[in-house]
Amino acid sequence: MKNMKQQYGQPKDNYHARIMAKSIAIFCVCILLTLICLVPIYILAVNATHGHMDLAKNPSNFWFGSSIGDNFDTLLGKVKTGAARQYSGSFDVVQGYVNSLLIAGCTTGLTVFFSAMTAYGLTVYDFKLRGAAYTLIITVMMIPMQVSSAGFVRFMYSLGLINNFIPLIVPAIAAPAVVFYMRSYMKSSFPLDIVEASRIDGCGEFRTFLTIAIPMMKPAIAVQAIFAFVANWNNFYTQNMILKSDKLATMPIMVTKVLGFDKNVDYGVNYLCVTLSILPIVVIYFCLSKFIVGGVALGGVKE
Repeated sequence: MKNMKQQYGQPKDNYHARIMAKSIAIFCVCILLTLICLVPIYILAVNATHGHMDLAKNPSNFWFGSSIGDNFDTLLGKVKTGAARQYSGSFDVVQGYVNSLLIAGCTTGLTVFFSAMTAYGLTVYDFKLRGAAYTLIITVMMIPMQVSSAGFVRFMYSLGLINNFIPLIVPAIAAPAVVFYMRSYMKSSFPLDIVEASRIDGCGEFRTFLTIAIPMMKPAIAVQAIFAFVANWNNFYTQNMILKSDKLATMPIMVTKVLGFDKNVDYGVNYLCVTLSILPIVVIYFCLSKFIVGGVALGGVKE
């Protein structure tokens, strides 16, 4: 018996030791990745509270300063300095937030709703052109925006929609990448039997989608809502082509104007400007991030 314990006990101990070492290594890698993601954001927020001279001496601070009020006054042009006169009128926080939230919020809603509806149709209904339709969607996903941007802007000029939010919101209905993700999610975790049961109970097709499919797709919708919101909030390329009026300027356009000044540069103001521009993104992410883990967990289980 003693020889059997010696024979079988050692490999078991080695197995537990390997598992422990692997867990520790994975934990250390996760901590490292977390620091890589969060430390730059923390330094950005800290530098926004320091003045220009402090940042010129030490560009990477790890503790908050006391110049955030002065930076706000300079950014909004409330003080009589060269830098304040330069920034005056180029950055309106309230206007930028309202315009960007309107565009990003509407596009996110349209993107996730119609993409979920399209993925639902491609998954639930069996029709002859289902494979061809899905192939067409994947093909459109391969075409970058820059290829069609010139024709898109010219078409908007012909419709008189320049300086209008409509060209930035309505095209969000077509989001091939989001359709691809949601279809993959439904293929792995959406039971088709529940659709048949709802039909037997007399539930209409659209009502089935709203009351059954949408709640079951909530993790996938939340994940894609985060990505869609961030992408549309940071969409400087299209917004800069369509919006020419200062009253319709969004946060990316305002930030670009501030960072583009090469005379009387104030580093503290620049850091504050960027911090204000990413603040809603961080808030939205923390509100919806809990669904990412749920989406990964549900998407990895197949019946």
